[in-house]
Amino acid sequence: MSGREAPAPPALAGNHSKVIRHDGAFGWEGVPLEAYKATAETWAGITRRELVGKRGESARFHVRYFEIAPGGHSTLEKHEHEHVVVPLRGQGEARFGNYVYKVGFGDVVYVAPGDPHQFRNPEEAEEPFGFLCLVNAERDAPQPTDGLGACYVCE
Repeated sequence: MSGREAPAPPALAGNHSKVIRHDGAFGWEGVPLEAYKATAETWAGITRRELVGKRGESARFHVRYFEIAPGGHSTLEKHEHEHVVVPLRGQGEARFGNYVYKVGFGDVVYVAPGDPHQFRNPEEAEEPFGFLCLVNAERDAPQPTDGLGACYVCE
């Protein structure tokens, strides 16, 4: 070491290498908690944090962390962009059309273009269902999908 004090690390904003520190409680330093969507008519009990893609990074993908409270759910929707979900906390459900899969830590969920989908945390859950979501930086607007009929649970 030269004995000189190290310069401050780069800010979170900007298109440069960075480390976004996890706070130990499913939050990240300097990354605010946001509402899932502007209106809550089609979802309940879900929040998000934009980890990569909102502060000037040039990545062709965005990385977000969503957390769904017990009894909460995302919008049942479809769109042409694909995304990948990796659960980090709790247990939840991934719905594709009429199929519901139970998912948890370390599972990898791929949502194909055009597939109606939804993420849920059962009412009886003891903790939030939290997951990373990797999605295309350029994406089409989601379209809500109503009533797809009976669901089949897949283990």
